[in-house]
Amino acid sequence: MNEDNTGETSVPEAGIAAPRQRIRNITELAQLAGVSPGTVSRALAGKTLVNPQTRERIQTLAREHGFRLNQMASRLRTQRTGVIGVVFPLGHENRQHISDPFFMSLFGYLADELTESGHDIMLSRVIPGDTEWLDRIVDSGMLDGALVIGQSDQSAVIDAVAARYLPLVVWGSHRPDQVHCTVGVDNRLGGRLAAERLLAIGKTRLAFLGETRGPEIADRLAGVRDAIAGRGDVTLRVMPTPLSSEAMAEQVAEQLAELGDDLDGIVAASDVIAMMVLRVLHERGARVPQGIAVVGFDDLPLATRTVPQLTTVRQDIAAGAKAMVGALMQRIAGVAAPATILQPELIIRESA
Repeated sequence: MNEDNTGETSVPEAGIAAPRQRIRNITELAQLAGVSPGTVSRALAGKTLVNPQTRERIQTLAREHGFRLNQMASRLRTQRTGVIGVVFPLGHENRQHISDPFFMSLFGYLADELTESGHDIMLSRVIPGDTEWLDRIVDSGMLDGALVIGQSDQSAVIDAVAARYLPLVVWGSHRPDQVHCTVGVDNRLGGRLAAERLLAIGKTRLAFLGETRGPEIADRLAGVRDAIAGRGDVTLRVMPTPLSSEAMAEQVAEQLAELGDDLDGIVAASDVIAMMVLRVLHERGARVPQGIAVVGFDDLPLATRTVPQLTTVRQDIAAGAKAMVGALMQRIAGVAAPATILQPELIIRESA
């Protein structure tokens, strides 16, 4: 019973427990748990160095006594921020948005991998205006490492930073002489698979639609050219096509009008371009694939929702995201993880 300042006594209601004393620091929690402060710190951080029973007991005591680690102090001690930068450099495609379906698919998988590993994310969409944009990001002091989505026309800038900054991994094409670590599909093989599919169904008047100033799309075009090499009966027109949604619809319509009837097969550099092609062909009354066959690249979830369903080259985005985060964690730990080259797969549906 408790006596208040009026002289009356109060009795706690049945079933209501008196609040436990709040623990203020790791030392107090360690004394209560009968372990060292270091063990408490490792247990609260979820480290496997502490056996599961002890870890669970310490975490339960912390919850019961309202104790949480001071994350800022912990990060100062470890010299880690717990934050990974995810950067989209839009050099040649400066009107493209992060809402692009490919970007969103890859970012979603990356976010899952990073949050499950206990990291926060800092997202940056960068339109490079000088050669130091990546230096400013990695030297900000806010990041443990950076994932760069696409090389755009910035490979030289990325190489310069990668030469001095280890925890950096890039989604893109691999070159034998490049410095930066990449994860990405074999784009040249993917382009060849796309063109070979068109050739296999008798298409010989081909067009490639895509902006080739970035290495990924340039490699896809090179693969198309590999497939038709030595085929004197095959023609190829290359039409630079932007990925920005504002410009794409009008430009695709103009390009298809320019190509006219001298066309029976299209390799689109992305599923997004391929979907726009299908829409324009539908509006023109063209028959797909009987008149014009279309092959995309990416195999986004939307590829099965077009009419007709899209034949495309699949790059395993989920596996790529896992490989990127895995390589970055190695590099944060000081290990120079190598590049990963994923194998493309032709997915045959209705459009070719």
